[in-house]
Amino acid sequence: METTSGTLDEALLRLHTSGPEFSGYLSNHGPMAVEAMVRNGQARTVHRWLDAYAHKLEDVPAPQARITDANWQEALGDPSRVTDWTRYFTGQVAERPWRELLAEWWPRLLPGIAGAATHPVIRVGHAVRSLLTEGEDDARIAEFAHALGYWAARHLLLPATVHPTGSATPAEALSALPRIPERGVTPLDGYAQLPATPGWLSTTESLHIPDAPGAAREGLTALVRAATLNYADHGHGNGIMLVHAATAPNAVLRTLPALPRELWASSFAVAWAAASAITTLYAADTPRRAPDASTVTPDEVFARAVAHGNEHAIKFADTALDVAAASEDGDTRALSAALNAVELIDQEA
Repeated sequence: METTSGTLDEALLRLHTSGPEFSGYLSNHGPMAVEAMVRNGQARTVHRWLDAYAHKLEDVPAPQARITDANWQEALGDPSRVTDWTRYFTGQVAERPWRELLAEWWPRLLPGIAGAATHPVIRVGHAVRSLLTEGEDDARIAEFAHALGYWAARHLLLPATVHPTGSATPAEALSALPRIPERGVTPLDGYAQLPATPGWLSTTESLHIPDAPGAAREGLTALVRAATLNYADHGHGNGIMLVHAATAPNAVLRTLPALPRELWASSFAVAWAAASAITTLYAADTPRRAPDASTVTPDEVFARAVAHGNEHAIKFADTALDVAAASEDGDTRALSAALNAVELIDQEA
C-alpha cells in the first residue's frame, strides 16, 4: 500500500503543475488514469505512461480574481476562472474536512454534470475513491480541490430538465433511447439537439428513481452495468465519447459513500440524465458483436488497456472491472465491453 500510494501521490503532484485542459477544450485525464492504474495493480507503469502523456499538457491558466463565499455564483460555469476555482477549493479544504466540503458543494455542482463532457464529475469520482481507499494526505486532498475546481469552472446544465417518474429499469430505459438526428457532433452541439429529439425526454423520464437511499444506490449500480454492457453492443457509434455514459454514473456511484444518504436519490437521477444524453448522442443505431472475453481475466483486460495507452480505454476498463466484479455466474460481457473499447479507440485514435 505504501508503495502504490506513493506512486499515486508523486503522479498527482506532477499533474498539478499543468492545467485541467489543453488544446482549447480537451480534458487532462492524467489524474483519473493514474488513479485507475494504481487501483488496478498497474502502479509500476504510472510514471512511464505519464511521461508519454505529459507532453501534450499545458501550463496552469493565469488567475483572474479571487472567488469568495459571497461571489462564487457569478463565476460558476466560467472556464476562464478555473484557476480561481482551484485556489478557492484549496483554501476551503485547508480549513474544513473534505467530506463536509463535498456535502455542501455536491448539490450545487451536480446539476452541471454535463460540463466538459462529464469529465469533471469523473475526476471528482476518482479523487473521492482515492481518499476513501488510500486515505487522506496532502496530494490526494489537493487533487480533490483541483477536481472540484474544474467542475465548478465547467458547470453546464443540460438544455432540458429531467424528472424521472416512470417504472422502467436502467437497462429498459437505456435500450429504448432514441438517437439525435445529426450525428458526429461535439457534446455541446449534441446537447442542443436533445429537446427536439422525438422520444428523448419521455424515455429519459420513464426511469424509476426510488426514494430509499439503498434502493437508489442499487439503481445507480444497475445503470453503470447497463451503460457498460450497452457499450459492448453500441460503442462503435463513437468509441471515445460513449465511454462516458458508463464512467460518469460510476463516478457518482463511487462518491455516494462520502455523501449524506439524503443526496443519493437525486444523484442517481442526475447521473441517469447524463448517461441518457450521452447515449442518445453517441451510441450506434444497431448492435455489433464485441470481442470475446471468456478466456481472459480482469487483470489481463486492464493490462491490455494500459498497454494500449489511451486514457479513455484505461478509464473505461476500470469501470468495466467494477461491473465484472459485481457480476454473477461468470458473466464476462463487461470485460468484452472493455476489450471493445481498446479496439474501437485504437481505430479512432
